[in-house]
Amino acid sequence: MISAVDLDRLRRCVALARTALEAGDEPFGSILVGADGTELFADHNQVSGGDHTRHPEFAIARWAVANLAPAERRTAVVYTSGEHCPMCAAAHGWVGLGRIVYAASSAQLAGWLAEWGVEPGPVATLPITTVVPGAPVDGPAPELTEEMRALYRRAFRPAR
Repeated sequence: MISAVDLDRLRRCVALARTALEAGDEPFGSILVGADGTELFADHNQVSGGDHTRHPEFAIARWAVANLAPAERRTAVVYTSGEHCPMCAAAHGWVGLGRIVYAASSAQLAGWLAEWGVEPGPVATLPITTVVPGAPVDGPAPELTEEMRALYRRAFRPAR
């Protein structure tokens, strides 16, 4: 279940996604929050240079391994504007991060892209729990659906 605190943190992720879009990148943003509620790390997509592994969720996994003990990783929460792709979900699982909370699902994004006539990417769209069974996951957040749809539309909808 997504709480009011979760929604505030998701709004921060949406703001990071907007920052990415305004910088010419794809609109995805994520934060890592420790068990005490402290924001530990924040990032947004940085794939515009051609490296399509530069997702914020993947950066969080790398940062967490370098900076947190395994017990701290298990109790940390990843908040993200969009549900993890399979690559990021796998990284999350391999490093042992805790709960994931997302604003918009991969299924929502895939549906919107299909509606706008955008070709699917080279990687299958899968729910996080298909890649990491047992991962504690909450999302999407209906309160942020239209805002995320608008960001994605600006980024991905072909010009007409």
